[in-house]
Amino acid sequence: MRKQIENRADVSFLVHQFYDKIRADKEIGFYFNEIITDWDHHLEKLTDFWETNLFAVKKYKGDPHVAHNEVDEHFNEKITSNEFGIWLNYWFQTLDEHFEGENVETLKRRARKMSTFLYMSMFKHRQKESEI
Repeated sequence: MRKQIENRADVSFLVHQFYDKIRADKEIGFYFNEIITDWDHHLEKLTDFWETNLFAVKKYKGDPHVAHNEVDEHFNEKITSNEFGIWLNYWFQTLDEHFEGENVETLKRRARKMSTFLYMSMFKHRQKESEI
């Protein structure tokens, strides 16, 4: 039975279910599994991120642009919009499997925007690096 996303526990469940799918994916899982060494810490940080994003609490500390640019550098700038599309598809799938309501739609919209901003940030970062 699907429910509304109402609190941090719901966000944490979502993040854990989502990253179980990501980590197992043959096409993009290695990006995450190679970089992330402490999954408990990472999932907690991502729960902070999405809780901050959805409920406007001040828990997340970090800069997703810097983090994604570093990952892209690590993988020799091989990350494309395809990887972001796969990521978004899993995000939508996980939301739809477990939840319903306005917050689901909000998280889909924000993830779509975020993926675009992060990919564009990586693209701009690549250009700056090539100019050096």
